Amino acid sequence: MNLPFHLAKHFREIHFGPNWTSSNLKEQLADVSWQQATTQVYSFNTIAKLVYHIHYFVQAAMEVLEGRPLDAHDKYSFDVPPIRSQNDWSALLNKVWADAERFSDLVEALPEHQLWETFSDEKYGNYYRNIQGIIEHCHYHLGQIALIKKMVSPTATS
Repeated sequence: MNLPFHLAKHFREIHFGPNWTSSNLKEQLADVSWQQATTQVYSFNTIAKLVYHIHYFVQAAMEVLEGRPLDAHDKYSFDVPPIRSQNDWSALLNKVWADAERFSDLVEALPEHQLWETFSDEKYGNYYRNIQGIIEHCHYHLGQIALIKKMVSPTATS
C-alpha cells in the first residue's frame, strides 16, 4: 500500500472531484460570484472566509512539507483579505487550486516512513495525523460551504 499516494488522491478529490461524497470544492465554488462569496448569512462565516480558512491550514502544512517551520495561528485563520471584485475572488480561488495541487504533489512524494514522524513539533503529532486532519477539515467546511451556497443562491443545484 502506498499511503502517501492515497492521502494525496483523497485530498485532490476533495478539491477537484470525483469523490465518494459527490461534492468537491471546485464544483461547489464554480458558479459562486464574489457577491455571494461575501454575503453574510446569520452569524455564519461567509463562503469566502471558509475558503480562506481551509486554505490557511493547507498552506501552513505545505510549508512544513517544503521544509520550512510551522507558522500558523488559529486567530488569523479567518482573516480573508478584502474581496471587492470578481478578480479578487478569482485570485483567491486560483491560489487555492494551485496550492491544492502543490500540496497533493508534496504529500504523494513523501516516503511512507515519514508519515509516522513528528510533524514540526511533538504537540502536533505525526505527519499522517496532520494530513488526515486537513482532509477531514476540508470535508467539514465543504459541507458548510454547500449549505451557505444554497442560502445565498436559492436556485443552486448542488
